Amino acid sequence: MCIRDRYQRRVRGHLCIAMVWPKCAVALVCSLLVNLAMVGAQSPTDCHDWPNTCPGVTPRAPYKQTWLMNLSTIIMPCNNTGYTDPSSTLGWGIVDFDWSNGKGTGTADGWAKHKPMDDEEMLFKQVQITTNATPGTTVWVYRNTVYGYPWYTSVRKTLEDPAYAPWYFKFAGKGPWYSKKCDAVDPTLCSDLYHSQEQSPGYPHGDGDCAAPRCDCGEVPCGFYIWNHSSTVIVNNQSFQDWFVHDYVLNEVGTSPLVSGFFWDDVWNPECNIHDQVPHTCEDMGLTQQDLAQLTLDYRKNMGALREATLSAGKFAWQMMWTGGDPYSIGGTGLGPLVDSQNCATQLRSLCNASSPAQTRAMAFGLSGSPEERNPDLLQDLANFLLIRGPYSWLGWGWNGCSREYYFPPEFNQDYGQPTELCRETEIGSQVFTREFDKSSVTMDCKAWKGTITMKSQS
Repeated sequence: MCIRDRYQRRVRGHLCIAMVWPKCAVALVCSLLVNLAMVGAQSPTDCHDWPNTCPGVTPRAPYKQTWLMNLSTIIMPCNNTGYTDPSSTLGWGIVDFDWSNGKGTGTADGWAKHKPMDDEEMLFKQVQITTNATPGTTVWVYRNTVYGYPWYTSVRKTLEDPAYAPWYFKFAGKGPWYSKKCDAVDPTLCSDLYHSQEQSPGYPHGDGDCAAPRCDCGEVPCGFYIWNHSSTVIVNNQSFQDWFVHDYVLNEVGTSPLVSGFFWDDVWNPECNIHDQVPHTCEDMGLTQQDLAQLTLDYRKNMGALREATLSAGKFAWQMMWTGGDPYSIGGTGLGPLVDSQNCATQLRSLCNASSPAQTRAMAFGLSGSPEERNPDLLQDLANFLLIRGPYSWLGWGWNGCSREYYFPPEFNQDYGQPTELCRETEIGSQVFTREFDKSSVTMDCKAWKGTITMKSQS
């Protein structure tokens, strides 16, 4: 029997206090508070724990470091009516393809119309098309870390095999649920594994248009399924973490020499703000605050293992890049200029030192304007990028949606050489910053908002 009185307990240094609560409930409350405290302790101060990245975490060999400007560029294109024409990505150093590439909207052919869907295979075919067309270009590919997409063959096989069910969350209780268990066209095709219809192909229309008689994701309805990163169930002598790292991300596509990196989308946290979710996602799965706290911890452990395996394989990921803000922060999906006309001198004073994240981490610097055309601030963006860039740095565009054109400026084909110093302000308060390269001199006048790049004569 539970008795009611004052009860307090210290667990791993965290004080849990219950006033006039049943003692039998206190252990649960204490455990929840400890888990939440452990989650909080990992962020943002401990850079070793995902999603933070420490200074010094940059690509490892055999990833190739370069100072060449054209190879120090990056874009994230997507063509939702078929393969991306390699002529449209010509010149760019890293081309990062989204999962929606080749989806097949409208009457266009694409993986959404195939039976079964073959997004994973078409994505790798796009890798081959792009790298064959542009020597020196490498490709990064998309992998979600929260949602299992049945249009990826490696995921669909686990969804169709009941042995893998513990690796996924199920619909909780008897409903009603916000999301539907069954296919919208074929009500006999259902799954007890939780899934939403967010960004999912549909028939006759959806986020990607399927061919008659219905969308084909194999033996399960199409949708966003959700992995249980806390699962300890071993299936076919393999843990979820092992499968997630080696059979899903670093599979034959991820380990291909044509693929040099990844985009790892979405994230778990105790607030259930996992991105791209529909209303009542965690309620439909019956997740409690204690579940979410533990799930977040286990997710971070799995992502830590993935990060180490990826770095050890000589590959990298968008989320390990610094794109501005906290020096330990996860790379943002959208990119913007890290230096602009409003913060020019302040930012350059901050970033022109050896301990700045621009030097100690891999950096992505966004361009101004829109990707289809040359922007008046192009030379300012280029000059500022060259001033602050470290050994692993890229200039370009983040996510801008599908079916966009990406203008490649001729200035990006110029070889500006290797830096011989860090950038510096010419005089205290001058707001003029300069940096010497062995083939060029780069200057930014923040007062005039004018960047200048002067090539040196080569004897």
